[in-house]
Amino acid sequence: MKIIDDVFEMYRNHLTGDEEDIFVIIYGILDGMKTSDLEKVFLELNEEEKFEMVALYLYEKLRLKMSEEGIGHIGNDDDQGTNILH
Repeated sequence: MKIIDDVFEMYRNHLTGDEEDIFVIIYGILDGMKTSDLEKVFLELNEEEKFEMVALYLYEKLRLKMSEEGIGHIGNDDDQGTNILH
């Protein structure tokens, strides 16, 4: 994806691998874009990139919804005798 390649090259020497750095960069870029800019980026994607973008978006939104609703197993409690596999 061209935009990712461009952003990576621009920030290559500033990236630490920290997820928070990535969010700061992404939000900074998006903050400066208009809807028409985003549409142009989307239209330049090939079908696989469009699918991946939408799939990741939906995955993250569902993951957040599940977290908000308290669905899922979190923690290191003793799970002996449960159906949870490690």
